[in-house]
Amino acid sequence: MIQHAFGLLVRPSAQWRTVADLPESSFRTLLLFPCFFAILPAVAWYYGTSRVGWTVGDSGEAIKLTVESARQISVLFYLVMVASVAVIGYFIHWMSETYGAASTLTKGIVIVGLTSTPLFIAGLVGFYPLLWIDLLIGVVAVCWSVYLLYLGIPIVMDIPEERGFLFSSAVVGVALVILICIMVGSVILWEYGAAPAFTD
Repeated sequence: MIQHAFGLLVRPSAQWRTVADLPESSFRTLLLFPCFFAILPAVAWYYGTSRVGWTVGDSGEAIKLTVESARQISVLFYLVMVASVAVIGYFIHWMSETYGAASTLTKGIVIVGLTSTPLFIAGLVGFYPLLWIDLLIGVVAVCWSVYLLYLGIPIVMDIPEERGFLFSSAVVGVALVILICIMVGSVILWEYGAAPAFTD
């Protein structure tokens, strides 16, 4: 799994072709990829928000979450990341026939999991929550993930690039809808006990 993550960061086209040639049994193994890699940002942000903290303005006073609150939010964060990969993977499989691609649910989830590699790795900035650095690295990671999606779908699905572009654009639209659902869900969960609790 590590070689796929590294390959997608340094030579994405070749790595996507390698993934496209994998047998079905290897695709099933790669279902574990997002489960393992999603642990990185969850642990990083747990540590960063509960042990290091962040500052607002020139106050110099670090704001931290309580350990219990940080743990609860990090577990929910992990579950949401894994669930989002699964749901977007389902939609890739569901839309594949429309774009003339042969797909399975496993293949859809694997594509999304591998595409999310830059986001999982960028989540490590959570060890030291500094707003402007986190935003900068986050924007770069999102751009690289979108690039991987547009590059990977035509290769793995074995469809022409023009059709792959439309397919990838539809997947980005689905991802944006899921992002909005996550934001709404976060507000609802805050009302029912998952709101962050800060240290004094």
